Amino acid sequence: MNGVQNRVIAILARQAMRDATAVTPVATLESLGLDSLGLVETIFALEEEFDISIPFNAAEARADAFDYSTVGAVVEVIETLIAAKSG
Repeated sequence: MNGVQNRVIAILARQAMRDATAVTPVATLESLGLDSLGLVETIFALEEEFDISIPFNAAEARADAFDYSTVGAVVEVIETLIAAKSG
């Protein structure tokens, strides 16, 4: 695992009140118990941790350009946004 993935997993584990070992790249956010409010809180925590802005519309989550369905997908979103910021 890389540094970004470890940090994302730590945040997701904290938000889902789970042990980090339960947060695997293939786990869905739903399976971790994160509802829409939990997802919004997680996005705020990720934005703060990585100093990025994550495009997300809670009312239309499926219409976003990024995939938030699994932990691995969230890591990819974060890595993409970090690269774009450094760009």
